[in-house]
Amino acid sequence: MVFNLPINIEHLLNQRTVESERIEYKSDWNPKAVIHTMCAFANDFQNLGGGYIVIGVSEENGKPVLPPIGLKSERIDSIQKDLLNLGNSAIAPAYHPITSTCVIDSKTILVLWVPGGATRPYRAKVRIGKNVREWAWYIRKGTGTVKAKDEDERELMSLAASVPFDDRYQQTAQISDLSPHLIREYLTEIDSDLVFDAGQLDAEALGRRMNIVGGPKEVSFPKNVGLMFFNKSPSRFFPATQIDVVYFPDGPGGDHFEEKEFLGPLGEMIRESIDYIDRNYLKQIVIKHPDRPEAERVWNFPLAAIEEAVVNAVYHRSYEIREPIEVRITHEDLVVLSYPGPDRSIRLSDLNSGGVVSHRNRNRRIGEFLKEMELAEGRSTGVPKIFRTMKSNASPRPQFETDENHSYFIVRLPVHPGIRKNDDQVSDHVAEKRVEDETVQVIDNKTGKFTKQMAQQDGDQVSDQVSDQVWALLDVLYSGPLGAAVAMKKLNLKHRTYFRKNFLRPALDLGLIEMSQPDSPRSPSQEYGLSASGLNLIRNR
Repeated sequence: MVFNLPINIEHLLNQRTVESERIEYKSDWNPKAVIHTMCAFANDFQNLGGGYIVIGVSEENGKPVLPPIGLKSERIDSIQKDLLNLGNSAIAPAYHPITSTCVIDSKTILVLWVPGGATRPYRAKVRIGKNVREWAWYIRKGTGTVKAKDEDERELMSLAASVPFDDRYQQTAQISDLSPHLIREYLTEIDSDLVFDAGQLDAEALGRRMNIVGGPKEVSFPKNVGLMFFNKSPSRFFPATQIDVVYFPDGPGGDHFEEKEFLGPLGEMIRESIDYIDRNYLKQIVIKHPDRPEAERVWNFPLAAIEEAVVNAVYHRSYEIREPIEVRITHEDLVVLSYPGPDRSIRLSDLNSGGVVSHRNRNRRIGEFLKEMELAEGRSTGVPKIFRTMKSNASPRPQFETDENHSYFIVRLPVHPGIRKNDDQVSDHVAEKRVEDETVQVIDNKTGKFTKQMAQQDGDQVSDQVSDQVWALLDVLYSGPLGAAVAMKKLNLKHRTYFRKNFLRPALDLGLIEMSQPDSPRSPSQEYGLSASGLNLIRNR
């Protein structure tokens, strides 16, 4: 039987939420090659979450060649039967992927979703046939499928019955602990075709389709990852699943501090904590240079670096350790603390040089959901991105810390030196919000002094700052408030991150649009409408 997958197939082909080593393209049905790749993905040697086999699409240098070759509908039925038989006879233990069809450029393709198996290691017949007795262990190496040999085979054997914590069954929970509402919101957000079936499926069937429910049909259990994303209070099952944001106005040794806890589903927890930090503790300054007319705008801490640090902490922390993620903010730095530290194979010197560091992920399923929600970009990109964003903001290099036993992990983002230069003059203003008619701190590099200026003084100045993208968004919202997904559709956009960065965020920063739920910026039911300034601006254009 063919199902819709809980991912966006177009995103898959564009490799926007899935790394290239987790996708294999087949121009036609090749039983031996497909079974070997299925076995490799099921073994999930790197704990990446398995992978996808796309049949009916040829590839060139690891990229899909579009338009696809496609498959005839009668062939898809035949392939389904072969997969069922081979999953029982050619792979041990028996394994069956989740399949879906998709029409791309009027051609039908077949997608096999092969999650990491719960009973690994798996082996497959070297050749397809009834009398074949030669079997081998297969794993993924880069973008290819190979036989596991020597050290790789020994390491694969050590993974037997070792399923990452986020992919295990939670036997203290029930299927009813998964919220159908949260699941539908997620499927809608990622533009999955499965959202159309969600209303007709019971919770268990929908959970199995999304691989967040497991166990025999007579005794089904939700998986940990399902409860982390689709239960309103994951901390009931995983204590200390939270992010604590702590601000020390007088430094860590002072008598006063501000603290706020963020709990709830992982995606919501990440977004709300980052938005809170953005609204309350991020400050933009304007630096005037004596040797050139252009002023420089920088932030005390760049938001993108904070996002990466927080998302990586959620992605890579251990949910068996009852310690929350903590974000500590002072006038000197912003620190993200999580437990435990990185894998022992990762050297601290590699982290502090900004190199690629990830070899095996602690939470393979959490990573899948974060990538599909575009909260995480992909394997091994977090640390380099932190370095890039700090550098582009002219901030000092980030610092990474752990101990000899790798029992904790710290990401330290030093404050921009422009603010540290005259901290006494700006410390009382760090929490100012970036709203219409706000004041910003301006530092003159010649005198070293700070002054306050109005960020927006009149309509002409605002108009000069409006990009073509923001004008397009204002035109779309002129007829009335819209949710982000609807606005993107009207603008013919598909990439949410691009939309937020180039359309939504600039319009909000200029005070031209406003949120229907300003206290819950990342609410799934959030809508955006023109503010009085935005309405006035577009009418007088």
